Amino acid sequence: MYNLISPNREPGAEQKFKEISNAYEVLSDDEKRAIYDRYGEAGLKGAGMGMGDFSNPFDLFESLFDGMGGMGGMGMGGRASRSRATEGEDQVYNLVLNFKEAVFGVEKEIEITRLETCSTCDGSGAKPGTKPSKCSACGGQGQVVSSARTPLGVFQQVMTCSSCGGTGETSTPCNTCGGDARVRKSKRISLKVPAGVDSGSRLRVRGEGNAGRRGGAPGDLFVIIDVLSDAVLKRDDTNILYSCKVSYIDAILGTTMKVPTVDGTVDLKIPAGTQPGTTLVMAKKGVPLLNKSNMRGDQLVKVQVEIPKRLSGEERKLIEELANLNKAKPLNSKR
Repeated sequence: MYNLISPNREPGAEQKFKEISNAYEVLSDDEKRAIYDRYGEAGLKGAGMGMGDFSNPFDLFESLFDGMGGMGGMGMGGRASRSRATEGEDQVYNLVLNFKEAVFGVEKEIEITRLETCSTCDGSGAKPGTKPSKCSACGGQGQVVSSARTPLGVFQQVMTCSSCGGTGETSTPCNTCGGDARVRKSKRISLKVPAGVDSGSRLRVRGEGNAGRRGGAPGDLFVIIDVLSDAVLKRDDTNILYSCKVSYIDAILGTTMKVPTVDGTVDLKIPAGTQPGTTLVMAKKGVPLLNKSNMRGDQLVKVQVEIPKRLSGEERKLIEELANLNKAKPLNSKR
């Protein structure tokens, strides 16, 4: 910045350099800038922060950069920021899937409603054939100043102009979009849901949110997943849980039973001597890992042994014989 206005190069630059130094001090100090934004130059003086002779630090910097296309992305506010493009807002869509759709993934066509650039005014917000004019409320500054007299002096507060929204310009609004530069439309989108999603999973579809203003990028679409419960199978992360009931005879002798899985009905071997509460593992019958569909969890089957409350006379007789036989065995043989 010194090279731009070196006192050795042009007359009067020394005073200008002092003004810029003061302005830079305001812009680079969060406390001083906050006071200036709220109360103006009088606020700095009233707070004991006299900064020499300058009016608006934003205007001072703009005067230097006018020939360089403005301050662009410096983030200093002022007129340069008013022409800056603004990004569109993100949109949210709630998508309900059944149990198997979440496990294996699915392709869904959804319909969303979003704001798109108005084709009538081409996103300007102005009625075609008209030109914007300087805002009469703020004189084209995009800001208005309110003053209040206090014991410390006159304090000034700078606020965004409500008439033009800070643009410094007013125009005849477009009949189609009412000056918003965007119109609400419906659109159908083909969405590929990956295998392994669960309730609360969030998918991001870039560029499918609301359109931006003044050439700004559109927002994104966030799809929030909600998975319906299955009547039989339960899910625990990448594992699937299932409970099966077997008779005490089958638990003792062993058996094979048909078990439902997400892949269909599968035969499961119940080993002889299975104890109540035993969990049997069906490897790779669970949920695919998200973004790693070649890897899957397991299905865990908890065995519940049913003990009958009533027995027929013949059943009781046989069990009593078995009990007597068991009592007659040596202790070592019972293990």
